[in-house]
Amino acid sequence: MLSLTHFLLLSVILLLVFGPTKLPQLGRMLGESARAFKKALNGREDIDVTASVKRLDE
Repeated sequence: MLSLTHFLLLSVILLLVFGPTKLPQLGRMLGESARAFKKALNGREDIDVTASVKRLDE
């Protein structure tokens, strides 16, 4: 089990590695992956497996 010190240290390391702009995007992707995994465990067949691509020139 992670203590508060471990959690804070991990948070600081993630912030330094990915930066403040990438962390919300990584969290969103992790949440979507977890939801898709739970749907797959429940046997639902309506899972969207296509990659979402964001255009940079918009």
